[in-house]
Amino acid sequence: MSTTAIFFGPLKGAVNRVADKLKNAIGEDKVVMIPVNTATVADLEKYDKIIFGMSTVGKDTWDSTYSINDWAKFLPEIGKTRYEGKTVAIFGLGDHVTYTATFVDHMAVLARELMKNGAVLTGQVPASEYEFDDSEAVVDGKFFGLPIDEDFEPELTDERVEKWVKQIAPDFGF
Repeated sequence: MSTTAIFFGPLKGAVNRVADKLKNAIGEDKVVMIPVNTATVADLEKYDKIIFGMSTVGKDTWDSTYSINDWAKFLPEIGKTRYEGKTVAIFGLGDHVTYTATFVDHMAVLARELMKNGAVLTGQVPASEYEFDDSEAVVDGKFFGLPIDEDFEPELTDERVEKWVKQIAPDFGF
């Protein structure tokens, strides 16, 4: 059994909490957590099973204490790695009320960069399970990965994480 790497950012806040929930649902002994603010291409190349987690809009994007968003710095590293033969999934946090027309759009940015470099994504989630107006992260009625709204639907997070882990388990081998 190989280890799954969860690359997540920012280090503080809801993304971190959801990454921890995923680690607990998968099994702590099967996961290594890697914050994107310290991750490198070597980290990406080391693992064949990778889950990426990101906040699509939020405090880390708008707060002036963050000079550059962790993912903005890490995204170029994504493009330096080939993903053929790797198992890859994405989760993204968004706000389906305030950003109803752009709900988890940045999941699409990441997904497209990964697919451009050979990734085949697993863990698509039906868009019909969410309320929103539009999202670039939806193709053929499914999100590229798992959307989570900790702002307005935190009561659904545990259930969604558990269901998603069961969904991706056969592909990841946990």
